[in-house]
Amino acid sequence: MYRIGQGIDFHQLVEGREFWLGGILIPHTKGALGHSDADVLLHAICDALLGALSLGDIGQHFPDTDMAFKGVDSKILLSKCYQLVGEKGYKLVNVDSTILLQAPKIRKYVDDMRKAIADILNVSVDDISIKATTTEQMSFIGREEGIVATANVLLQKNS
Repeated sequence: MYRIGQGIDFHQLVEGREFWLGGILIPHTKGALGHSDADVLLHAICDALLGALSLGDIGQHFPDTDMAFKGVDSKILLSKCYQLVGEKGYKLVNVDSTILLQAPKIRKYVDDMRKAIADILNVSVDDISIKATTTEQMSFIGREEGIVATANVLLQKNS
């Protein structure tokens, strides 16, 4: 049996924050604003994993009102979400994701992000797809005010 999940996350970009994306720190003048490290890609993958099995969303499991998650590394959140997937008897087949941002260009970081995510989810880097696009300077993304990530996952019931 297979299950498909879809996730999306948005964060505002602001001066004075580290820019975490796909589990790695990327040099940039702005970072995502959020209760955790605000890694939009990992958050979108978390929601896709949870959604595939009707387990709610990231905010339900890690509320921004809980100080235990203040500044938390999103790799921990992803690991905890994947643990829930395993407890339901499923494993990941693949992730397909897209990041929407104007800057910085992230092509040179994608392989490191794929490896970081694959390590957490115990799959091959070939099972992790990360694409990026700009909005051609349109909208809050084009004005470098925010970032969006989407993710789709395919899960398979363990045999």
